[in-house]
Amino acid sequence: MAAVVGIKEVARRAGVSVGTVSNVLNKPERVSEEAQARVHAAIDSLGFVRSESARQLRAGRSRMLGLLVMDAGNPFFVGLGRSCEEVAAQAGLGVMVCNSAGSSTAEQSHLLLFAEQRVRGVLLAPIAMDNKPWETLRRSNIPFVVVGQQADAQEACSVAADDVLGGTLAGKHLLQAGHRRIAYVRGPGKLQQIRDRRAGLVRAVREAGLGDDAVVDIPTHAMDVRAGRDAGARLIGLSPLPTAAFCANDLLALGVMQTVFDSGIRVPDDIAVVGYDDIEFAEACLIPLTSVRHPTREIGRLAAALLLKEIDAPEPEPEHKHTAVVLRPELVVRRSSMS
Repeated sequence: MAAVVGIKEVARRAGVSVGTVSNVLNKPERVSEEAQARVHAAIDSLGFVRSESARQLRAGRSRMLGLLVMDAGNPFFVGLGRSCEEVAAQAGLGVMVCNSAGSSTAEQSHLLLFAEQRVRGVLLAPIAMDNKPWETLRRSNIPFVVVGQQADAQEACSVAADDVLGGTLAGKHLLQAGHRRIAYVRGPGKLQQIRDRRAGLVRAVREAGLGDDAVVDIPTHAMDVRAGRDAGARLIGLSPLPTAAFCANDLLALGVMQTVFDSGIRVPDDIAVVGYDDIEFAEACLIPLTSVRHPTREIGRLAAALLLKEIDAPEPEPEHKHTAVVLRPELVVRRSSMS
């Protein structure tokens, strides 16, 4: 393996001091054009790549933001990450993405990594709000914004959609179509979004004059297609069969529909299906999926912009209230719920 070329070799090749090379890299206005040309020629000939980590140690902070998501394979978080990267790039920053995979232990490990890397700020999609996972960042004086869940304005800045409203929209749609027994296929109960979406569904059921038993819970250990297929197997085993299923995200809905199709049950004739997030695959299904559209890209853009504002803000007063942005979801009706 070839030795790493350092700044001293560049200075020797260019015939200048180490300080001059440093100025060319960081403060070129202090160096003559002729000296800059010699340094850049030496850099090109030697294949020198500056050590960003060393620069970060001297400056005390990096040019990176951290983004910690719950499931890097979920298209929702893919879209979120893209919009965050767009805003960060405009500010001359990069984004380091980590995946907690629903593990609180992994979540804390990644937050510690962000602190060790001295990232400029963190966008955090937490697994659970109750244990305040952001305390690791607060101890290291790293600004952060909670993404996808509503945080107490006394605790943290946050950008999220109104998931209770989203659940209500889905519930009203199904009730208006005549459904009176609705399965709620959900992920882990520790996720606030899951509880909020169910609360919205129950609200719609109650407003329609029905009892809470009109909602049949089908819990899942995860929120992916495989978990949806497992939930679908339990769903078709219910008697009587619910005439509709509201799934806590689109991946669960896709898995449910796979199992339902294989069993010979027709969508939407025998059972209507509604998802949540409106990922790209929702419209591309064999039977296009009705879904509650999460304003994913807008959440990412607003969260990243809010984080940059927090980074540049002076030290807040003790009574400082953070910004909480709540966006409105919308229902996109497609064939999976149109009987």
